[in-house]
Amino acid sequence: MAEASVRDRAGERVVVPLLSASAGAAIAVASWRILERDAQTAGWIALAAGAVLVAAGVLLQPNDRTSRIVLSFADRAFDGLLLGALAWVTRTTRPSVAAGALIALAAGFLASYIRAKGGSLGYGVEEGVVTPVIRYVAFAVALLADAAWAIWTIAVVNLLAAVVRASQVAKEERT
Repeated sequence: MAEASVRDRAGERVVVPLLSASAGAAIAVASWRILERDAQTAGWIALAAGAVLVAAGVLLQPNDRTSRIVLSFADRAFDGLLLGALAWVTRTTRPSVAAGALIALAAGFLASYIRAKGGSLGYGVEEGVVTPVIRYVAFAVALLADAAWAIWTIAVVNLLAAVVRASQVAKEERT
């Protein structure tokens, strides 16, 4: 009986990295479609990648550090590849979209750094499912509906996440 539970746990530890890798492949394809200026296809693929990342986050076990790191890399790939590709493609035709994508990218990486640094110091920096869901859906809407406001929504959400996480770290530092 103990042997079966060990196998079950090992199987559970593989699910999140597999989902993250699948999302990573979809992110790469969506980025390519953005560079090829096929926003509709890229939007649907990015939405699917986001859904897979949300599922991986829901299935993530609290003490599974390896899966947490892999999921974090996939999430950073979502921002880095997709927002970077969008900024590149829109830099001359729609500079406000490119600026929003770059601000969203920088703020997302800052928020991620604050979370990682706070976690390494042993602080309880909370992370929820709502912020990534908003980012993934807003990015898909930006591509599918050609909505510049959606990119700026991601920028604002990422900036707010950075501020909230920084305040959590500061609060933990004081105690």
